[in-house]
Amino acid sequence: MKEITRRQFIATATLATGFALAVQPISAHVITTDIKELVAGAVKIPVKDGEIPAYRAMPAKGKNFPIVLVIQEIFGVHEHIQDICRRFAKLGYVAIAPELFVRQGDVSKLSNIDEIRQVVVAKVPDAQVFSDIDATVNWGVKSAKGNADKLGITGFCWGGRITWLYAAHNPKVKAGVAWYGRLVGDQTELTPKHPVDIASALKVPILGLYGGKDTGIPLDTVQQMRDRLKSSSSKSEIIVYPDAPHAFFADYRPSYRETEAKDGWKRLQAWFKLHGVS
Repeated sequence: MKEITRRQFIATATLATGFALAVQPISAHVITTDIKELVAGAVKIPVKDGEIPAYRAMPAKGKNFPIVLVIQEIFGVHEHIQDICRRFAKLGYVAIAPELFVRQGDVSKLSNIDEIRQVVVAKVPDAQVFSDIDATVNWGVKSAKGNADKLGITGFCWGGRITWLYAAHNPKVKAGVAWYGRLVGDQTELTPKHPVDIASALKVPILGLYGGKDTGIPLDTVQQMRDRLKSSSSKSEIIVYPDAPHAFFADYRPSYRETEAKDGWKRLQAWFKLHGVS
């Protein structure tokens, strides 16, 4: 994709409406959170090369809200991620989910998961992601009544990996919760480090929530991450739900496991409270 095309794309990009095409049909378990007493909807985040779309949800009244960065799966900031933002807003946070694939393509319109990974996600540099999230934090403080001293992050699948890495990138993060994010991988120009590479030096407390039956994240890699975290000062923890598959929090997919999802959500809230986010 040529640079001029990328610039044109970012200038006209909008958030997805509804669910990504690749995840249809939607499960009957899907959770829908209303916008009563909230301010919620699409916003634009100023970044180095223009603006990127994002979804923001926050209480309609008040100010100085704790900030939660909600980092997307490979399906982008579609309805599930937007609903998670609304759930956080109901708890008193300003929750912001920036669309982090926008320069590489619109994953919501692609029907094949392998195509999403190969055509879009594989071309997204970590450095670009960190820069966009930095810009999102700045916007949250300046334009969304956010409190920079109460900054949390959570991410799912692709966003789970980013949660670990961004916490290492930005020590101002108070705490994070990574949902089944990949922990190991090839070191490339676009992805020079993975969570196991930063674990020993990590300072931000991260709670990792993983599935014992996740075929894409072997348990030996989870143990490798646990071992490396022991030498860090972060007090991070990893919880493994023995019978849960990958994406057990994704209530719109067959992988959803209600018991584990509800337990993880409770643990997230307690983790953020314990470490000064809420």
